[in-house]
Amino acid sequence: MKIIKCLFASALLIFTSSLLAEEQSDVTNVSTEELTSAYISDDLFIYMLAGSGKNYRILGTIVAGDEIQLTGKKENGYTQIVDSKNRTTWVESQYINDTAGLRFVVAELNGQLATNEEANQQALNQLDSANAEIEQLSKQTKQQNVELTNLKQQLLTTQSKLKNQDMDTKKEWFFNGAIVLVIGLILGLIIPRLPMRKKASMQNWK
Repeated sequence: MKIIKCLFASALLIFTSSLLAEEQSDVTNVSTEELTSAYISDDLFIYMLAGSGKNYRILGTIVAGDEIQLTGKKENGYTQIVDSKNRTTWVESQYINDTAGLRFVVAELNGQLATNEEANQQALNQLDSANAEIEQLSKQTKQQNVELTNLKQQLLTTQSKLKNQDMDTKKEWFFNGAIVLVIGLILGLIIPRLPMRKKASMQNWK
């Protein structure tokens, strides 16, 4: 009986060793140059196996939509992959897609949305800055218009003063001329009569 148990234990040990050796031969490092990208199908939660069959040891699980790398090896409806943790394992080929799953698409869309929102926010900030500059320029323009209006008013006032001064000057010259003219007329009337009076007085003395 002991001999049978020993033989059974030996056979079990040999079988286990062969399985481990086979698993180790399947779980190997693969050159990254030979890998191609693929994705696990959505709405799935599948096991990663040490070999191309359900009789191999389960190495873990992989989440639907995860990006994987294909080594190019396919056996018995299974495909050898390298997961995101750089583990070389086997999964059923039917669960592998060439296109990204919904989770990746949603993540990409969310990234694009965040980028667009950031760009929109930057555009809004630039618009606010531009509006502030326009408002500042409008204030400066209004102030300059007020100053220009004041300068025009001052110019009109100055022109009016100059016109009045010119008119006053002309009046002064006119009055001065009129006075000179009157004085000249008076002198013209008085002077011719002066010699006649002298002659008359001299004749009276004779």
